Amino acid sequence: MRYLAENWLILTMILCYLLVCLSIGWYFKLRANRGVSDFYLARREIPGWVISLAFFSTFASTNTFIGQAGNAFSAGLSWAWVGVFWTIFCIISWLVLGPRLRRQTATLQSVTIPDYLDFRYQSSLSKALRILSAFVILSATIWYMAGIAKGCAHLLSSVLEIPHFWGAFLILAVTAVYTIWGGMYSVLWTDAIQGMLMFGVAILMVLLPFIYVGGVDQLMANISDTTHVTRDGVPMGNGLVTFCSLVSFTYILGIGLAVGMKQVAEPRCLIRFYSVDNAKGMKFAMIWTPVFLGISLVCVMGLGALVHGMTTEAEAAYLIHHTDEVVGFMLAKFGNPWISGICLAGLVAAGMSSLASVMLIVGTALISDIWHVWRPMEEEQLVRRTQVAILGYSVLVFLVTIFPPAGIVELTAFSGAIFAASFFPSIYGGLYLRWGTGQAAFWSMLVGMLGTLAWRFLFRFNIAGLKDVHEIIPASIAAGLTYYVISRATSDKVPPAQHLDRLFPRDKSSASD
Repeated sequence: MRYLAENWLILTMILCYLLVCLSIGWYFKLRANRGVSDFYLARREIPGWVISLAFFSTFASTNTFIGQAGNAFSAGLSWAWVGVFWTIFCIISWLVLGPRLRRQTATLQSVTIPDYLDFRYQSSLSKALRILSAFVILSATIWYMAGIAKGCAHLLSSVLEIPHFWGAFLILAVTAVYTIWGGMYSVLWTDAIQGMLMFGVAILMVLLPFIYVGGVDQLMANISDTTHVTRDGVPMGNGLVTFCSLVSFTYILGIGLAVGMKQVAEPRCLIRFYSVDNAKGMKFAMIWTPVFLGISLVCVMGLGALVHGMTTEAEAAYLIHHTDEVVGFMLAKFGNPWISGICLAGLVAAGMSSLASVMLIVGTALISDIWHVWRPMEEEQLVRRTQVAILGYSVLVFLVTIFPPAGIVELTAFSGAIFAASFFPSIYGGLYLRWGTGQAAFWSMLVGMLGTLAWRFLFRFNIAGLKDVHEIIPASIAAGLTYYVISRATSDKVPPAQHLDRLFPRDKSSASD
């Protein structure tokens, strides 16, 4: 009874939010189950403003609002530069890839990123490329989803004292239910609501440290010269406000690329372009998505450094080794139930928006791009088995979340590196290079995936001086070179001109679009 008396307001806000998500899933249940196009793509009829908010909320997940924000506690305000790289890639994604991807996928009647690669390249390796890309999705997303669920569980534990086990279970269970019910319809519309909530919470959270200590001048004085120590036990001094004093720019660049490039390579982001209703909606989203993301990242990415102004030396000594708990600590110490309830709802929304998108992508990859290719099935079976796959994969993610292999930042960046190095050459080549071949796409994807794994587990942490050189850099270079070299070496395997003319209608005579 004492627990309910102290936390009823926050619990009520969270419960209302979860009920809204479930209601949206139930509302779209019948429409989403009419067929594959409805369940996978929402029949390409979603307004641009919904897509814009959905893209923002899907990318800026709990990993951003909790993991990345908390990491600034050890890295200082320099960590905000990671957000700059992410915003740049958001602009690239919407200006360079978005319009062309939507047009080509509509022309090819593609419903997933793997089947786009299959239909686009039309080579002897196209089916193998489709299955390989689905395998990359399945293997990489589990670390990303575990990072999201881990962040939500930490938050619920810090603010509401809910055990980690039950916090992770609650988030994954509710998200799986509304995704299974409503497919892409419920994913996008809940994402839009979550995006509006997250945008407001980002602005609110950055104000809390200033309010707590009594103003801008006092907070900046607190963090400009502090006796709080680094992870190595060395006093930070002015390191929190000095550029790259606590973290190398090489590492910032690596994380910026590894996570930022997900916007131009990861299927859960790219699939958003499939569902835009028309060119007017696409134009709106092209302008406003980078605005939503950029403002939110300005508020969030340096937040951990500001929290130093709220902590004692003992608290800072603990948090420096547990940066995933920094945001939850900030809310608990601020101590206002209304603020905590609003922020907690926004942070849970950040996690659920990304989880729902990834769950749907995983389900489609496993059923449509692996099982259906191996043994074709009826449309009704595709939807039903996708729903079962979503549920099964959610259980697997829950088990990984209970025993996480790393912190949120590293889990997110590792997953992003696999996606970016594996997918970007084949997707960019498919959209812009008439001379790109299926052989090049297949081998570049394989090289990107294996290169990411090899650099991380064989070189990065075993050779002095390479620790801060993130695997995204060498793996992306190797994959890009592989795509170019093999495309030129297999120039006789380019798809037929008639097929390419459908995809590149404005310059049919060009060797590269």
